[in-house]
Amino acid sequence: MEGLTQVIVSSLLFVIGVTLGYYIRQSIARKRAGSIEAELERRLQQTKKNAEEIIIKARDKAEKIEATTKVDLEERQKLVIKAEERVFKKEESIEEKEKNITKEEEALKIKVEKVNKIKEDLEQAQEKSIKELEKIAGLKREEACEKLYEKVEKEYSADLSERIRKLELRGVDQYENKAKEILATAIQGYAIPQATEITTSTVVIANDEIKGRIIGKEGRNIRAFEKVTGVELIVDETPGSVMISCFNPIRREISKITLEALIKDGRVQPARIEAEYEKAQQILAKKIKDAGEAATYEVGVLDLPEKLVRVLGRLQYRTSYGQNVLGHSIEVSLLASQIASELGLDVALCKKAGLLHDIGKALDYQVEGSHTDIGGKILEKFNIKPEIISAVKSHHEEYPYDSIEAKIIQIADQVSGARPGARKDTLENYLKRLGDLEDIALTFEGTDKAYAIQGGREIRVFVKADKVDDLGAQKLAKDVASKIQEELKFPGEIKVNVIRETRIIEYAR
Repeated sequence: MEGLTQVIVSSLLFVIGVTLGYYIRQSIARKRAGSIEAELERRLQQTKKNAEEIIIKARDKAEKIEATTKVDLEERQKLVIKAEERVFKKEESIEEKEKNITKEEEALKIKVEKVNKIKEDLEQAQEKSIKELEKIAGLKREEACEKLYEKVEKEYSADLSERIRKLELRGVDQYENKAKEILATAIQGYAIPQATEITTSTVVIANDEIKGRIIGKEGRNIRAFEKVTGVELIVDETPGSVMISCFNPIRREISKITLEALIKDGRVQPARIEAEYEKAQQILAKKIKDAGEAATYEVGVLDLPEKLVRVLGRLQYRTSYGQNVLGHSIEVSLLASQIASELGLDVALCKKAGLLHDIGKALDYQVEGSHTDIGGKILEKFNIKPEIISAVKSHHEEYPYDSIEAKIIQIADQVSGARPGARKDTLENYLKRLGDLEDIALTFEGTDKAYAIQGGREIRVFVKADKVDDLGAQKLAKDVASKIQEELKFPGEIKVNVIRETRIIEYAR
């Protein structure tokens, strides 16, 4: 019983404690809420006071700005009014000037009409006087002018001829000296030894016993060799050598490599010939690549595509009039770059165009067309610059020159091909060229004889003194040179020498 009482008392005390705690907390909360509301009210009043002060300051500032703006507007209005007054004055001045110009134009029109009338009167008077003179003289104006010209030409032909000759010589000497100086400087800067290529190759053998192996039983080996390689093998009585003959230098070189390998091995039979021939093709392909790379390094053109370098290397085994085309291309490249350097032009363009100018000859036996057209197509395929392609296509005057550099390529090509020892020519072509020169000169009226000399570098034309005077000889030399230039193709230049001689013979008896 006593324990139950304690539990009840404890419970009551607990309830009373909880209730008191609740009311105490509520009281504290009310006090705090009252203090927060008071603080908020105080801050609200302070904010209103600050806002009123800001509004007052803003109004004062706005009034000041408004006053300042009003003053500025008044000043600007004054400036605008002054500007308008100046514009009005200028307009009045312009209108006045326009009126004066109009008056002057009218006065000029009247003067022009008067001048035209006077001109018409003068022309009529001149025409009338000319007709009267023609009637009195019995000649028309054209006939009188022609006779006057003939008379002046007869009286002063010697003076005119001498004057023309002096002027021409003076100009020609100046340009020739400058051109010779540039060419001499370019040629001195680079000189290449030149050996004439031939259409045969010689293979040295140790003894004549090997000749029997090359021929084989009943000529079996030599027939197989010629069939596989496409060349002619000449095994004659010449000791210590065998000759390979073929107009295709690449095929001839492959045959030479094949034959040398067979001789070194000692076994000459059809099966070995075919095997060595395949190896020789690979060896020559590497030689062609090496030749192309060596050429590009020699001239300093190092940005060509690899395939184009291989095509260039094929020119090592291509000849033109006995001149090695790759050596000729290197020479043209260096000569053109030297000339371009002397003239202050594009050296890199001339160097590259000179090296590639005969690239078409590497494939001209496989592709139809001239080597200039083929070369242009090859370079277009490899995306070479258009100005280089143009120079390559125009170096034989088949296409117009698009630049001075293109003309330099043609000059360098002619210098390389025309210099002594560079090329060989057949007797038939040599005689035909001389005959064509003489025939052209003899087609002109008044010529008596014509002789081509100096290997076709000069032609001497003898004229009849009674039919061609000094002035006519001067004109004849120009006409002959022009016709040769139009009808013949030749490297370098041809000198036309017209000779007029008067011989008077008397006999004393």
